[in-house]
Amino acid sequence: MRILLANPRGFCAGVNMAIDCVDRVLKLKGPPIYVYHEIVHNKHVVDRFIKQGVVFVNSIEEVPNGSTVVYSAHGVSPEIRHKSEARDLIQVDATCPLVTKVHSEAIRYADKRFTIVLIGHEDHDEVIGTLGEAPDCIRIVESPENVAQLDIPADHRVAYLTQTTLSIDDANQIILALKKKFPHIHSPKKEDICYATTNRQQAVMELAPLSDLVLVVGSKNSSNSLRLVEIAENRGVKAYLVDDVSEINHDWLQGVRTLLLTAGASAPEDLVQSIIALLQTRYHATVEDAHVTEEDMHFELPYSLRKLEKDHAVQLTVAGR
Repeated sequence: MRILLANPRGFCAGVNMAIDCVDRVLKLKGPPIYVYHEIVHNKHVVDRFIKQGVVFVNSIEEVPNGSTVVYSAHGVSPEIRHKSEARDLIQVDATCPLVTKVHSEAIRYADKRFTIVLIGHEDHDEVIGTLGEAPDCIRIVESPENVAQLDIPADHRVAYLTQTTLSIDDANQIILALKKKFPHIHSPKKEDICYATTNRQQAVMELAPLSDLVLVVGSKNSSNSLRLVEIAENRGVKAYLVDDVSEINHDWLQGVRTLLLTAGASAPEDLVQSIIALLQTRYHATVEDAHVTEEDMHFELPYSLRKLEKDHAVQLTVAGR
């Protein structure tokens, strides 16, 4: 068996930044610290933090007054921030800057009285956060069929935004439907689907046709990981999403000569390496790095964390430690 190891794969700059935020707040404050929603959508990342004393909550009311809360990479609505302020919480914002960009676009269009069509999955944390910026102005669509059902008055100015982790294939179909229905629709100045999502999807687009099977490492609630499976299947190649090596069904591998292995943007690299080790041991697999795009993106730590660390250092100095 030959393994085509997709590059890029795994952690993106936003995920690295978010995980680093939790690590540093843990070091600074000590457990327990609270994180609003899963910091990233990966079971293993979440479980590892739980073992270190991180408490993941789905309601700000679960965070004790005056405690520290970290917002997940997917962003939150203004309502959540206001509730945190009312509870005197120390807020550390680990929202991915590319998600923040979509929030800013929603605010800008809403201020100009546009009706905003948000392309995304209604129950996704990122979409819920974006919707909260301008709930009276935003309509959510998930498919071209949803576009056909939109009832927007003819005199309204219309713009569209997208969730950052969508399938490029699916998003383009919806955008085409929107442009057909609303010929003068405004689009984002720059693509909303993030660089990491685009790059990982492009790698699967190019490499899946060279493979007999695609394995995507990622959790079931990871939108970008699910999209990688869909893109492979759209190109006629069988694909499976696995959280880790324990979920591999060896029946899938019967007759497979070339396997494409990749990982969603929130999946740790050690999970990929565990799968490679199994395939090398059991199938004498060889590994071929398949570079499609180079990535060198890096995001600075958020101001809220840098300020927290600076204030802590000042307190230690004052205390003479």
